[in-house]
Amino acid sequence: MKILFISDVYFPRVNGVSTSIRTFAAQMQALGHEVHLIAPDYGVATTDEAWIRRIPARTLYFDPEDRLMRYRAALKLLPELRDENYDIVHIHTPFVAHYLGIKLARLLDIPCLETYHTFFEDYMHHYLPWIPKGMARRMAINISRRQCNDVNAVVAPSQPMLSALRGYGVKTSAEVIPTGLQEKSFEMADGEAFRDRYGIARQRPVALYVGRVAHEKNIDFLLRMAHELRRQQPDMLLVVAGEGPAQKHLAELSRQLGLSENIKFIGYLDRNTELNACYKAADVFVFASRTETQGLVLLEAMAQGVPVVALAEMGTKSILIEGEGAMIAPEDERIFASKVFSLFANPGKRAKLGQAAQQYAVKRWTARLQAERMLQFYQRVQNRSAFHALNIDYLKI
Repeated sequence: MKILFISDVYFPRVNGVSTSIRTFAAQMQALGHEVHLIAPDYGVATTDEAWIRRIPARTLYFDPEDRLMRYRAALKLLPELRDENYDIVHIHTPFVAHYLGIKLARLLDIPCLETYHTFFEDYMHHYLPWIPKGMARRMAINISRRQCNDVNAVVAPSQPMLSALRGYGVKTSAEVIPTGLQEKSFEMADGEAFRDRYGIARQRPVALYVGRVAHEKNIDFLLRMAHELRRQQPDMLLVVAGEGPAQKHLAELSRQLGLSENIKFIGYLDRNTELNACYKAADVFVFASRTETQGLVLLEAMAQGVPVVALAEMGTKSILIEGEGAMIAPEDERIFASKVFSLFANPGKRAKLGQAAQQYAVKRWTARLQAERMLQFYQRVQNRSAFHALNIDYLKI
């Protein structure tokens, strides 16, 4: 197949959507399919540009990390896109990419589907704070319903996310297909060397969060949890790997909680050279997002044999199984902290849960398996689209 991805975000912008796109594209290409991507131009080239068409884009004043593609500039690609003879358009984000994808699919006369990566119902008010929270939520639901019903099919990263979309009134054909883990996620790394590089004592108990440092990730809770955990484990360290709009807020909260000696912000890490070692350096991976549509970082930590303590909300509910590499905790700082402490205090229990985590990731979450499922879904969408076109032609006779 020849597949056209369209997204408002991609590397060098680091987030879950960028990771998902790269993971699926790499696997599909390895399976003999051709994938191209339309994405914003960030002014910084990545190492895999050959399959990407970069579109001029402008910055967003409320989120300087992101870019907004220029719609008309993208439409100028139409003549060369016609020559490519794509089989399907796959949209990955709901902004310019959505409307561009719909338009191009119609002009190219091919089916169009969209992955709903982000739970905007609990997300939008963080970035439109001048709009009342209830109104922002209703806006997100209405836009999501309209957009999902505009395409031929929808992909949801988890069953809870698909259930939410059905609750909005989305009637479009849909499939649950999460992002899998690439082989490199299972390559063992040197956690001790990582600790040495970042000045973390080798024996110090470390809880790790990896991800965008954004308000919807509920990192506030992790800081308050660390405050409780410190009562039981005074030398504990919470490492936050990532960047984002909540950094200043979290730095101030850590100061208020007196966590300056118990927290370390280390920014984004290169996925190919440092991220595995960062996971491996941790004793426990902690996660508290309530709005995650999947939670790929949980699986990446598990692939490195690191046990997880996390809330099981939205998409993470589809990943986490108590005892299968994870301990599920409620959104209660003391209970969450006690679960983390139980792993700090018991190396045998920690090692056993970490081993179970790795086995679980290998068995259930490889990227090749999920890419094959996505390709099968593309074929079904294509077949339905062709059948619909035949019926229309028949009715015209």
